[in-house]
Amino acid sequence: MKGNKIRNIGVVAHVDAGKTTLTERILYVSGKSHKMGDVHNGNCVMDSMELERKKGITIASAATSFEWRDHQINLIDTPGHIDFNVEVVRSLRVLDGAIFVFDAVSGVEPQTEINWFLADQYNVPRIALINKMDRSGANFERVVSEIETNLNTTSLVIQYPIFEADAFIGVVDLIEMTAYRWLNDDIHEIEKSTVPESLNKIVDRARETMIAVIADFDDHIMELVIEGKEISSDNLVRAIRKLTLDRSIVPICCASAFKNKGVQPIMDAVVKYLPSPVDGGHITGETLNGDSTEVIRDKNTAFTALIFKVVNDRHGALSYLRVYSGELKTGMSVMNPRTEKMERLGRLYIMHSTEKQPVEKISAGDIVAVTGLKDTHSGDTLCDADNVVLLESIRAPEPVIDVAIEAVASVDLPKMAEALHSLIKEDPSLQINTDIESGQTILSGMGELHLEVTVERLRTDFGLEVKVGAPQVSYRERLTKSTEVFHTHKKQRGGKGQYAAVHLMFEPIENDSIVFESSIVGTCIPREYVPAIEQGIRQAANNGVLGGYPCGGFKVTLLDGDTHVQDSSAAAFTIAAVGAFKEAAPKCSPVLLEPYMLVNVVSPPDYVGEVIGDLMQRQGTVKSQDFLDDRVVIKAEVPLAKMFGYVNRLRSLSAGRANFNMKFEHFAETRH
Repeated sequence: MKGNKIRNIGVVAHVDAGKTTLTERILYVSGKSHKMGDVHNGNCVMDSMELERKKGITIASAATSFEWRDHQINLIDTPGHIDFNVEVVRSLRVLDGAIFVFDAVSGVEPQTEINWFLADQYNVPRIALINKMDRSGANFERVVSEIETNLNTTSLVIQYPIFEADAFIGVVDLIEMTAYRWLNDDIHEIEKSTVPESLNKIVDRARETMIAVIADFDDHIMELVIEGKEISSDNLVRAIRKLTLDRSIVPICCASAFKNKGVQPIMDAVVKYLPSPVDGGHITGETLNGDSTEVIRDKNTAFTALIFKVVNDRHGALSYLRVYSGELKTGMSVMNPRTEKMERLGRLYIMHSTEKQPVEKISAGDIVAVTGLKDTHSGDTLCDADNVVLLESIRAPEPVIDVAIEAVASVDLPKMAEALHSLIKEDPSLQINTDIESGQTILSGMGELHLEVTVERLRTDFGLEVKVGAPQVSYRERLTKSTEVFHTHKKQRGGKGQYAAVHLMFEPIENDSIVFESSIVGTCIPREYVPAIEQGIRQAANNGVLGGYPCGGFKVTLLDGDTHVQDSSAAAFTIAAVGAFKEAAPKCSPVLLEPYMLVNVVSPPDYVGEVIGDLMQRQGTVKSQDFLDDRVVIKAEVPLAKMFGYVNRLRSLSAGRANFNMKFEHFAETRH
């Protein structure tokens, strides 16, 4: 299919906003599925993992492909829970457009905000869908206002909801001025008619507002408005598409996916307004020398693709990739610039959740899965060996919570290590370390649910029985003062010895990274040894000096050093750098940092006092209180260490009527 007839989109939202339900309806109306799955019944096509069906949430993003209005739609359904946000990060990295789903009652929720700004970071045009319009308390206008205010965007309402006897039954297309009504729960039975007389005035005003917003950005529409001329729907569609692609506006639609109303119009909006692969312009990458280069999105240019996800199933590793340029056939070889090695592709598949449809050729714009890759990870580029390019990789968020984990049977230790390596390859937001003092294996992740799911997968997917310690906070260390050290490593035991001397300056910086810089001149230290010094600093900093936690927030400058003709080596300079860090860090007044979470509690007014009192006892700082219809939204910053077991405490305080969510906010110095 031609590139301009392809749409690569994601469905993105806060947990429980209805993403997966919407996706199930989309697959049904497109003819891809012959039965609509239900999250509550655990039979959704896109939630294929047993754990997803058991818990009723999406854990891993799932890809599918189908046709709509003579277009090929490649769709990724993403998780809404903060613990699995890496799935959203890597999906948005490779998608051209997105449908952001909002709960018509809850409005703009915390995870939606996080994902929205991720989409900004990756320049992803989007459509907003206000879902669950059938719910009591649904408020279309309020959610539109929240989208504008909270997400710092210009919203463009292109559909208006139709209610009869307080029941949501359809939408008015403000461009065509046509009403679409679903008079029962049959998703295919759509009645197309003129706008109901009772809505004429409000719909006319909504259309005038829509045109005024477009005219603010589009000179041609402005001229037609000033001249008082009729504006055709073709002109409006053209203008809206252009403004959506350059992210000047966000079209707003409405629906009730669960009640099967409004699904077809949102898919029509995807085809009309979201970009095709050829609309995105050139992509910037790097050569192996670090020079900037451009990738032209065309199937007739050299092959370039990005691996955005790796899944291990019983048949081996399955690597998901987005093709940006060129073509590739089964069995051909490509280069991985990270390893500078060739990889031979096995089979190529178009995915429908876990179902595989073999294809012989892929080309620019495709999102497919491939087998046979030996040493390729999430975030790696694949390209033509004669035109090597390195695309921007995918950065996983830093974990904030740890558990100690061990195999019940000692004979299973190698199997557990292999299983953990496999899971980390799938999910780069997981990390594994070994506690220096106890020798325990430490599993780190994004939250309690993230670690719980990982442990459960060890049991179900790999048949391992494991013991898990209580969750622990993943602390950090930071240097706060400057110092200089001159450290010499010298070792002589007959034969060739070891000798390296380094003169280093340590200085605090604002962020939590480690910056290394060399200012040496001349040949006091050969150039080939400088990377070894940086390696030693980073290696030592990984275990800190206060409690063995990763240490950052400092810059190291190599000022001087000394070598020996025979006894100096890269290994000797790495050891010298480790010693220099251990000598310098205590002099730099290191401090211990802990993760602080932004906690959002939604409570009936009767329990607000108790909720706030409990948050303050947990050393939390209340940032705001806002009314949301008959509820109060409390936002607070609380140390993660004080949030374990909070769900049960909140239920007790509110008779089970309050709920909460939280996201990582920042690291700050410990108060306890």
